[in-house]
Amino acid sequence: MSITAGLAGCSGGDGDGGGDGGGDTDTTESGDGETDTTEGGDGETDTTESGDGGSDGGDVPAAVEEYLSDANQYDGSVTDMTGSDSVTVDVGAGSDGFAFAPAAVRVSTGTEVTWEWTGEGGSHNVVAEEGGDFESELVGEEGHTFSQTFEETGVVTYYCNPHRGVGMKGAIVVE
Repeated sequence: MSITAGLAGCSGGDGDGGGDGGGDTDTTESGDGETDTTEGGDGETDTTESGDGGSDGGDVPAAVEEYLSDANQYDGSVTDMTGSDSVTVDVGAGSDGFAFAPAAVRVSTGTEVTWEWTGEGGSHNVVAEEGGDFESELVGEEGHTFSQTFEETGVVTYYCNPHRGVGMKGAIVVE
């Protein structure tokens, strides 16, 4: 469960109908005690504590968050598919066809991930970046599939080679 609270220097206004004009602290907590704090030039401090996450698939590993920060269809969460024998990821998703969906998925060891082409966005492929060693052929036709079974725990990041620069990237978290 996440709790977000905004704290100001005082609970009342400053006479102009607004807040205190700075010194705000935003805190998100969900339970394991890891804390990230950032301060902007406006005097605001943001603190995030990550925890078990719940239905979004648990913690988002820092490697996934960083890698997918500019990825299409990435909403900051990992889709939890642990316990499934097989998982399908759409290739050519999104309004422009330049995304994987879900962008990040959590699976158990031994899970077969199948990427299935939607036929949108032109020709695509699936290429392992880190944590994996695979590359599919470049294909544009709907219904084409490419599969990979993940036996080792860790994070596997991947991309579409022709569309990597426009944010067509994904990640698999293997537990």
